[in-house]
Amino acid sequence: MRNTIRGALLGLILVTSAGGQQVQPDVFTLDNGMKFLLLPRTDQPNSIAAGWIAKVGSVNERPGITGISHFFEHMMFKGTTTVGTSDAARDAELTARQNEVRGRIRALHLGPQYERFRAGEIADPWDPANDTDEMRELREQLRGIQDEQREITRKNEFDQIYTRLGGSGMNAFTSHDLTFYFINVPSNKLELWTWMESDRLTDSVFREFFEERDVVHEERRMRTESTPTGIYQEQFDALFWQSSPYSWPVIGWPSDLNSYTREQAEAYYETYYAPNNLCGVVVGDFDLEEAKTLITRYFSRLERREPPPPVITLEMPQLAEKRMTVTCDCPPQVEVRYPSVPFGHADEAAIEMMGEILNGRTGRLYRSLVEDQQLATSAGVRQDSRKYAGAFSFRGECQGEATPEMVEAAWYEQLARLQEEPVAPEELQKVKNQILADTYRRLETNFNLLLQLGYYEALGGWEYINTYSKEMAAVEAEDILRVAKEYFAPEKRSVAIYYRNDGAPEDPLAGFPAQIRPMLQQFVEGLPAMTADQLEEALTQLQANRGQAPAEFQGALDFMLEKASARLDELQEGGE
Repeated sequence: MRNTIRGALLGLILVTSAGGQQVQPDVFTLDNGMKFLLLPRTDQPNSIAAGWIAKVGSVNERPGITGISHFFEHMMFKGTTTVGTSDAARDAELTARQNEVRGRIRALHLGPQYERFRAGEIADPWDPANDTDEMRELREQLRGIQDEQREITRKNEFDQIYTRLGGSGMNAFTSHDLTFYFINVPSNKLELWTWMESDRLTDSVFREFFEERDVVHEERRMRTESTPTGIYQEQFDALFWQSSPYSWPVIGWPSDLNSYTREQAEAYYETYYAPNNLCGVVVGDFDLEEAKTLITRYFSRLERREPPPPVITLEMPQLAEKRMTVTCDCPPQVEVRYPSVPFGHADEAAIEMMGEILNGRTGRLYRSLVEDQQLATSAGVRQDSRKYAGAFSFRGECQGEATPEMVEAAWYEQLARLQEEPVAPEELQKVKNQILADTYRRLETNFNLLLQLGYYEALGGWEYINTYSKEMAAVEAEDILRVAKEYFAPEKRSVAIYYRNDGAPEDPLAGFPAQIRPMLQQFVEGLPAMTADQLEEALTQLQANRGQAPAEFQGALDFMLEKASARLDELQEGGE
C-alpha cells in the first residue's frame, strides 16, 4: 500500500483551510505542452520536493476498465527497459508470452465462465475455485513464465536508485481527478529526478502487469472490504452519483480489475500520459535557470499527442430523497449528503464558509450535538469540490443511547438555523480570523507546497492557493443564507443510516473527527506491510507535520505516531 503515509498526511493537509499567503511559482511550459511550476525557496536548505501530476483519475474511466488509473500508479514504479531487469530482451519476450496466456484465460472467463454464472452454475466467474481443467492448466503455464521473469527482475530498482543517491519519500496517490507522483531529493540531485521521471514516462514497460493485479486486489481488500463501513460507503457513493463517473470507486470494481488487457492499458496510457496532460512541480532549494535547462533536456523527449477526450456525462439533478440502511460492526452513525458545486464554482467559497461555521471544537455542530445535547461523539461536515461536480456531507456518530435518527434530526435543526437566520457578524468574523491564522501553517514545508500546487493545478488552477482565502474573506452572511436554501432542500439529500451489530467491538477511532477517520484506518492497516526504514521515514514526516496541523488534528497525528512507533518497536525486537 504505497500511499499509506502520504495519503494520510495529504488528507490532513487538504481538510484544513487553504492558504492566503501569496505563492508565485515560475510557470514554464515546454514545446510538447508539458507545464512546470517551479518555486525556488531556501527555507529547507539542500532539499527539493519534486513531482508531477497526470490529469487523469477514475472520472476518466468507463465500465469495464474502472480502477485502471490507480493501477497505473502501481505500474509506474515497475521500471523501464534499463531499470528493473538484467535482460531487457528476455524480459520483453516473457512479457509477451504472459500476455498471450493471460489473453486465453480472459477469453474463457468472459465466455464460458460468464455463461455458467448467468445460468446459476457458479456464484463468481472470476473465483479460481470455479476454474475448468483448461483454465487451471493455463494458470500453471502463466505461473511458470512469471517465475522465469522473476529470475531477471531487479525488484524495486527504481526506488533503490533514488534511495542510494539521497532521495526519500518516493510515493504516489490516485484520486477521482488526478494521479500524483512525488519524492524528496537533495538539491544536487535535481538532474537525477529529471532523468528518472522522464525515463519512466518515455520507456515504462509495465512489468509484472498481471501479478500486480493481486497486489491491487489485496489493497482493495484492506482498504474497503475489511473495514467496517468500506463496502457500504462504496455502495452509498454509487447510490448518490446517478449518472456521473464519480459513481465507481477509485480502486475499481473487482471484475474490472481482473479483466482489462495490456492493450487497453497501453491505449489508456497513450491517451492520458501525454506531456500536454501532465504538469511537473519543483519546490525547494534550487537554481531556477539550471532547473529549466535540465527539464528541457530530459522532458522534451516526450512527444505531444492529441488532447485527451473530455468528460461528457454530467450528474442528473436529484429530484427525490435517497436512503440506505446498514447494520455493521461499526458505531451507530449517519451521513447526509447533498449535491453541491465543483472546484472553482462561484458558490464554492460560501459553501466552504458554511462548513467552517459548523465545524471545529468551537463550531455549531460540536457545541450543539456533542456538548449540549450529548447526541454525538463527533459531528462535522465536508465540502468535496471535485473537478466536474461536488458533494457536501454531514456525518455524525452516536453517543450513549442516541440513535442515528436523533443525530440526523439534530443536523436538520442546525441546517434550518442557517437557512432562516443570518450568521451573526461576530461569529462570521471569528471564523474568518481563524482561516487567516491557519493559512501560513500549510506553506511552511516544500512537501506541503508541492502537494497543494499540484493538486489545485489538476483540478483547475494552481492559483487557488492564493485566491481561496480572499474569496473566503469576501463571503457575507447573506451568501451563506442563500446557499443554505439553494443547495440543501430535503429532496436533494441522500441519507445513510448505520446501525451497530450486537456484540460489535468498540471502534478505537471513534473519538476522532469523522472526516479523517478513514485516513487513520488506512494508515493503521498499512503498517504491517512497512519495513523498519519506511516506518522511520514515516515517523520523521509525522513529527515534521505535527507542529503545523490545527489543534483538532493534533490527536490524530499523535495516534499515528503512537501506532507507527509501536510497530517499529515490534520489528526492532524481532516481532512479525
